[in-house]
Amino acid sequence: MDIHPVRNRIDLKKALARIDRVIDAEPGTPEYDELDIISTLVEAYESKHFPIVPPDPVEAIKFRMEQKGLKQVDLAPLMGGQNRVSEVLSRKRNLNLKMIKNLHSKLGIPLESLLSPAV
Repeated sequence: MDIHPVRNRIDLKKALARIDRVIDAEPGTPEYDELDIISTLVEAYESKHFPIVPPDPVEAIKFRMEQKGLKQVDLAPLMGGQNRVSEVLSRKRNLNLKMIKNLHSKLGIPLESLLSPAV
């Protein structure tokens, strides 16, 4: 086992190449242990340098609307009327708790996206 810290993109590239070579290792083998360790190092590096940030609420709503082919009028019952939908999507009004609950339960928009601060 030749394991090194992942400190930069070159280290990351080498670690990912090694993962590709041992990805099918059987549990209980030294290669499997190596895979586990290198994967943890890569995950830590990527979390620090390439964090995945949930979209802001407006972008999450627009994305789901596009996915489902919805128009603003379709969201009116979930958000308290057409004017409220327009105000939220134009960033003139924040979501309230009832809107968040409805968008999550009816459209399946993740709560972490709806609760993150708007840009």
